[in-house]
Amino acid sequence: MPTSSEPLQSVLHPAGADAEIIGQFAWVLFGAGLLIFLAVMALLGLSLRRHAAPLRPGLWIAGGGIALPVLLLTGLLGWSTWRSAQLVPQGSAQLAGNAPAISVTARMWWWEVRYHDPASGREIVTANEIRIPVGRTVYLGLNAADVIHSLWVPALAGKRDMIPGRVTGLTLRADKPGVYRGQCAEYCGTQHAHMALHVVALAPAEFEAWLQNQAQPARTPEAALPLRGRDVFFEQRCQNCHTIRGVVASNSLGPDLTHVGSRLQIGAGLLRTHSGTLAGWIADPQALKPGVFMPAASGIDGESLRALAAYLEHLQ
Repeated sequence: MPTSSEPLQSVLHPAGADAEIIGQFAWVLFGAGLLIFLAVMALLGLSLRRHAAPLRPGLWIAGGGIALPVLLLTGLLGWSTWRSAQLVPQGSAQLAGNAPAISVTARMWWWEVRYHDPASGREIVTANEIRIPVGRTVYLGLNAADVIHSLWVPALAGKRDMIPGRVTGLTLRADKPGVYRGQCAEYCGTQHAHMALHVVALAPAEFEAWLQNQAQPARTPEAALPLRGRDVFFEQRCQNCHTIRGVVASNSLGPDLTHVGSRLQIGAGLLRTHSGTLAGWIADPQALKPGVFMPAASGIDGESLRALAAYLEHLQ
């Protein structure tokens, strides 16, 4: 799996065809703006000269106020229209090749991600992370469960609004392996700033292996500590909100935890996944992400907390 100490979240570092076009828009606008700024500063410098020749107002109004904007904006309009036509259409659910369909549901303040494999009919549920095969265009079906959200992964594509009761579409394509950070781009409440999502682009064979593993139910722990943690999971009534396939029936109030230990981060991009951060999150999520719907663990002792964190880390 590709690793990255700091996942990219930049329109200026494109890793896909659409992002490349959007990045060109950014550079052209930056360049045009810089040239205009430098020209204005040069004219300002000339105007401050003591013996500067008197300017002819009519000529400057006609040239700088009419001709230049018309020519510049017309050129930008023509170029941007031509390049925009080369973006992948976002309204079609037609997938390229045999890439899996992926649905993403935005919630306050996390992302539910579902994969459907047309070959087997299996459905795989995960959270806050989308894994895709490199070099293949993947269609995302987007919707929201509560308020308006917006998904934006700058290094791969433009942003797309997610509206309750309506399914919109977004296509993603990564041309090289890597981890690309996305973000909710529409203010959605208290923890809007802490609603991140990571897109992990894998080699096709590695992606298929990951997908097959994710389709499996949770493995039963063999070590004593995580085995005790599974009991603590029920003692703390975590099953009222979370699903662990093979252990707990479907509950969708919180993220599916079947393979939570294999995810790069928890808390929608807030913390790296390991037993220490899992324990801190379980103990008091409100201290880390005020306003989330998950309550603090009730009356849990240190040993039980470590066991529960070990169990969740075990769920690979």
